[in-house]
Amino acid sequence: MFTLPPITLPGIDAYAEAHSAPDPAQLAGVAGNDLGMGHLVSGQLVGGLLRMIIHSLQPKLILDIGTFTGYSALSMAVALPEGARVISCEIDPERAEVARKHIAEAGYADVISVRVGPALDTIAAIEEPLDLVFIDADKPNYHNYYSATLPKLAPRALIVCDNTLWRGEIIDADSTDPDVQALRRFNEAVAADPRCESVMLTVRDGVTLIRRV
Repeated sequence: MFTLPPITLPGIDAYAEAHSAPDPAQLAGVAGNDLGMGHLVSGQLVGGLLRMIIHSLQPKLILDIGTFTGYSALSMAVALPEGARVISCEIDPERAEVARKHIAEAGYADVISVRVGPALDTIAAIEEPLDLVFIDADKPNYHNYYSATLPKLAPRALIVCDNTLWRGEIIDADSTDPDVQALRRFNEAVAADPRCESVMLTVRDGVTLIRRV
């Protein structure tokens, strides 16, 4: 699997991965390499964090924004309680088909529903409360996804946002990268929002946990 440049001390991420539970067997071969972009997969540490959260929350409905190969959806599905499900949003039909193949091969086609189209349209159509939202899609839309899902959260629900430190470039005041600028605006908006409480973790590429207060 492609490794992101570390935002921690050299070797720390590898040490953390070596001393954390490995990916479940169902995730074998879902690292993104069949699309040539393995660096877009959320990775072992983030997947493990999501499963720990699921173990505690015992969610019934999870929204996964950014399907890609199905790695994050499967990472969460393997830890779900009986009767729970994942709705996964993907804008690209080709990626959606790859994900569906991986999901079916892993035996979770009845648990994970891949919805093709703008995620905001999928969110608008969901009437049930969301117990967990994982955001890992186009960075300029992070705030839109956050704003659309926050009112739909169940009382003990969490929003988990990946890549919020963006290879450490988030603190580079001179960066002209549009993703860096979008994530910086998002991070500042969440930190200042009185409707929520958040904590930013230096896990892999930065993970922010958000709960509604």
